[in-house]
Amino acid sequence: MEANKISVGLDIGTTKIVAMIGRKNDYGKVEILGIGKSKSLGVHRGVVNNITQTIQSIQQAVQEAELASGAKIEEVTVGIAGQHIRSLQHSDYITRTNSDEVIDEDDIERLINQVHKLVMLPGEEIIHVLPQEYKVDGQPEIKEPIGMYGGRLEANFHVVVGQVSSIRNIGRCVKSSGLGLEGITLEPLASANAVLSQEEKEAGVALIDIGGGTTDLAIFRDGIIRHTAVIPFGGNVITEDIKEGCSIIEKQAELLKIKFGSAWPGENKDNEIVSIPGLRGREPKEITLKNLSKIIHARVVEIIEQVYVEIKNYGHEEQKKKLIAGIVLTGGGSQLKHLKQLVEYITGMDTRIGYPNEHLAGDSDDEVTSPLYATAVGLVMDGLKRQERKLEHEAQELEQANAELDNDEEKEPVKPVKKSFLDKLTERVKDFLDSAE
Repeated sequence: MEANKISVGLDIGTTKIVAMIGRKNDYGKVEILGIGKSKSLGVHRGVVNNITQTIQSIQQAVQEAELASGAKIEEVTVGIAGQHIRSLQHSDYITRTNSDEVIDEDDIERLINQVHKLVMLPGEEIIHVLPQEYKVDGQPEIKEPIGMYGGRLEANFHVVVGQVSSIRNIGRCVKSSGLGLEGITLEPLASANAVLSQEEKEAGVALIDIGGGTTDLAIFRDGIIRHTAVIPFGGNVITEDIKEGCSIIEKQAELLKIKFGSAWPGENKDNEIVSIPGLRGREPKEITLKNLSKIIHARVVEIIEQVYVEIKNYGHEEQKKKLIAGIVLTGGGSQLKHLKQLVEYITGMDTRIGYPNEHLAGDSDDEVTSPLYATAVGLVMDGLKRQERKLEHEAQELEQANAELDNDEEKEPVKPVKKSFLDKLTERVKDFLDSAE
């Protein structure tokens, strides 16, 4: 395999930073060559708050991945998330000067650019404008207006907004770690690509990615992303509650949560007790598992109810009937015992745990297919897709150049490949970092 065929996903999370190296195998599946992970020290609720510590953590994860795979990491696809990400629905229209000509890509581009001019709060910027359904001269529910006649082109948009400074800080961390920025991707989108099937996206599904600092939500229907939201609570808040409720240190609280934690208090009998060693010769502490479950249950219910409010807000009360595929849980927090049952109980929607094995090679290591690595797998896939687009673009340019050499007559120029919103965002961040030097 050529070196340029590998892709590296860098997931900068609140609890851990993961560098994952992957490539496509002969069957078109993603093969993971190596993983490196380090404790994330400079990130709070998905936002970088200590650049120096984040750089050290990134370098540690990257070195570990390089050792595991024997490959040299030069460029990475990085994920953006955090509590500053929000989304809104917006409708806009353009009036076409010549309705005798069919609608083309330039008209759609003009409409999207108009949405980009929306006034946001100070420091915020639109990072993603996605047309949902179009209307042509008032005729609704048009999926693809190109090639149709009409004077007024209208569309509903899904607009994702984020803080520019937070995105630039991530770019700065990557660059200062001695790495190139291949691409930037929204983390809920990356997780969705890794764990959801196309059928689920068509039928309607809500992906809930429970991370350490935040819980990301992405809703799909008819194969299109309809809503994204970031809830500023995750697994760390549960650990914090256990620490406070049981008067123990954070390390012990985390271990208790992973080993004995359950989201359903009814599961534990009153006489089930776990003993925690005391600090510096103090008496050991005895904690009942029922009490532990009650603490976890209270916080998990709060997180799930907030997510459920977002699912209901996205459309209307009947919306859940339209999400035929129900809910998919992923991320490290989804490994909590009996969480699936609790989510089904609160929402009344079908629920499954999402493992990122949808696009991975069959012989992948069990560790890689853990929900913990859903975002990292999605980022690797995104990087590989970007490379394919780049190669296609280069091939088109070469073809055009050859055609021009063969035939000097006047000919129509080949249209450049349309860049996605994330490609444009990556370029903006790169330009900013270059100019800041």
